[in-house]
Amino acid sequence: MLVRIISALLGIPLLLFVVIKGGIILKISMLILAILGIDEFFNAFYNIHMKPSKIIGISSAFLLAFFTYEGMKIDLIMLWFFLNTFMILIYTLLGKKVDVLSSGITALGIYYIVFFMFHINFIMSSNYPMLLWLVFITAFATDTFAYFTGVFIGKTKLCPDISPKKTIEGSVGGVLGCMVISGIFASIVVPQMLIHCLILGFFGSIVAQLGDLTASMFKRYVGIKDYGKIMPGHGGVLDRFDSILFTAPFVYYYIILVIK
Repeated sequence: MLVRIISALLGIPLLLFVVIKGGIILKISMLILAILGIDEFFNAFYNIHMKPSKIIGISSAFLLAFFTYEGMKIDLIMLWFFLNTFMILIYTLLGKKVDVLSSGITALGIYYIVFFMFHINFIMSSNYPMLLWLVFITAFATDTFAYFTGVFIGKTKLCPDISPKKTIEGSVGGVLGCMVISGIFASIVVPQMLIHCLILGFFGSIVAQLGDLTASMFKRYVGIKDYGKIMPGHGGVLDRFDSILFTAPFVYYYIILVIK
């Protein structure tokens, strides 16, 4: 626990610096996290003798960074999807033997990790960049409140086959705590958007927990405890950013479809 706390105390200031500075620093940081994340994801599947292509996965991250440097442009995003799919199919076709499962994992890693992660950049290019904070608030507040609620009053298992320690009581506590923190954030930073922030806090917390369970599902499938060791006490990039992979797209699409 001490190592986990120390790691968090070192990581939080770095995260604050990156988000506050924004711009090229944020874009480079997201590219690095996407590369580290897809490397961890593919390594996990190597554990069960699947062979997703790291070359294609990492190339896709650089390509998306290039295509979205000036913001999200739908034509370039569609081109990115085409190029990824084309490269994966050619990779499968030219392989020594047809390995559809490994190719499927390659595609899954690209869209689940790289594409989802880059929604952080998309939010910064939107009309409401300040709502980027809610990506991290919904993820980290949910995790914190769910943990302590579960420790003190948790009894009913939520998804025992995927994550045995998570409880329904902890899940509810995570949602309520997230709404409180989101409301405080709105009151201080964007009071005119209080209702939107509360809605994002409520549904974002649920989405964050789904992201956490999804990452746990993959870990259980491949038989590992953590995706990596880059963050002492927390595991790898995916162990810490699993919820954010879901909350970032949720916040972005809420902005462009609801708030506009």
